[in-house]
Amino acid sequence: MANQDYEERPQTQELGYDPNFVPDSVKSFVVHLYRHIREKNVYEIHQMYESSFQTLSERLFKDTPWPSVDAVAHYVDNDHVFCLLYREMWFRHLYARLTPTLRQRIDSWDNYCSLFQVVLHGVVNMQLPNQWLWDMVDEFVYQFQSFCQYRAKMKNKTEQEITLLRQFDQAWNVYGVLNFLQALVEKSTIIQILEQEKEGLEQFTATDGYDYNGGSNVLKVLGYFSMVGLLRVHCLLGDYHTGIKCLLPIDISQQGVYTSVIGSHITTIYHYGFANLMLRRYVEAIREFNKILLYIFKTKQYHQKSPQYEQILKKNEQMYALLAICLSLCPQTRLVDETVNSQLREKYGEKMARMQRYDDEAFAIYDELFSYACPKFITPSAPSFEEPLVNYNQDAYRLQLKLFLYEAKQQQLLSGVRTFLKVYSTISFAKLASYMEVDESTLRTILITYKHKTHAVDSDGKITSNADVDFYIDECLQMVSIVSICCRTQFMLWSPSLRNVMVITFCVRLSSLKG
Repeated sequence: MANQDYEERPQTQELGYDPNFVPDSVKSFVVHLYRHIREKNVYEIHQMYESSFQTLSERLFKDTPWPSVDAVAHYVDNDHVFCLLYREMWFRHLYARLTPTLRQRIDSWDNYCSLFQVVLHGVVNMQLPNQWLWDMVDEFVYQFQSFCQYRAKMKNKTEQEITLLRQFDQAWNVYGVLNFLQALVEKSTIIQILEQEKEGLEQFTATDGYDYNGGSNVLKVLGYFSMVGLLRVHCLLGDYHTGIKCLLPIDISQQGVYTSVIGSHITTIYHYGFANLMLRRYVEAIREFNKILLYIFKTKQYHQKSPQYEQILKKNEQMYALLAICLSLCPQTRLVDETVNSQLREKYGEKMARMQRYDDEAFAIYDELFSYACPKFITPSAPSFEEPLVNYNQDAYRLQLKLFLYEAKQQQLLSGVRTFLKVYSTISFAKLASYMEVDESTLRTILITYKHKTHAVDSDGKITSNADVDFYIDECLQMVSIVSICCRTQFMLWSPSLRNVMVITFCVRLSSLKG
């Protein structure tokens, strides 16, 4: 192993540890982990990664980094790939326990570049647990997000930090991050593998992505999880259409490799649901939030000792807040399981009642829930060093909040229409206009707006309805006829012949009314 490949930058003295000191328990850990990786013993690798690494971190490195890669390299034959993997865990531990310096953020980017280049262009003959491979993609996106937030806080940067930011302007560049994730998807041919699986030609999901024929699962599974990573990055950028498009090869209506890791499952549905919320696809968002919240309710006790347990609970609470928003904008409670609905009412019942009003208090609650539950949006562009240095880390969040509240206000304006449509089966234009205290021309505009705001375009380009109650206008009779969604759903379950009979009967009756 060339020393320059793994040269650790000098650590700050205040960390109070010797990067070259390797305790016996750490020697044993790296030696055994290295051996299990060489032997492709996935079970033992998983035990050491999930249990031993966490135990040693808690016992020996609670407030300090692990020993440097240079200090442990000779225990593992200076193996290039193992040293990259060790360093990936080293930086992940640093981010979790301490505050990384700018130099360390840049070094972590360099390590990910080296690791992914090996996976993409080298021959990686090993099997790693799905949990570790997911954590790599998840941490890669998290560190990108963290770097963008750090860089956007320019006001109190030192001259040394500004010099480093200028010098290493390609570190955590948004195009570099997207290119690596996209390259992993393409090189792994995972999209083609998932297509072939539908035809019975592949066994990717059935084997949880593992290769039982002596091959490697690393590239394929990294490519698979990178689709989730792309969804997450695009959500952070506010590009929800592209984010959902990146996830299309994964059928989230079915169990898959993404559900084999609890962190992956929750991250996928959280970002997918949030993207649908922002695209006004409320029904889809409600369905997916309902399913994942019910799953967490039933299984969270099994994850209490997991390092991800606190994150699971946090995302659980955020998704309840997002579900409260969805149901306030699109009251489709029939889509929500009774268990989830009970939890939701307990947490947000009072606030949801207030959110139905069109006043400042209601919008303050929308603001509060959105701010609590939304992703930490980022501005990916580098600052202009020539202008006065200011903080801009909140700019992206403020923009997304503004767009969301604008949409929420438009939806709430229609709540009066929805109230009357629920009461009547038919109502004349004149009477509805009178009740709403508007003229008939304005009423027509309101009804057209209601139609527009309760419909959305899905991923296949089809127009779908989010309405809990729909209507059509009879221009001849100047009547508004209301169709409840339950009735419409029941109608579509009838046989085609019965539907035709009912339509003909309706037309005959309508003709007699006109006569």
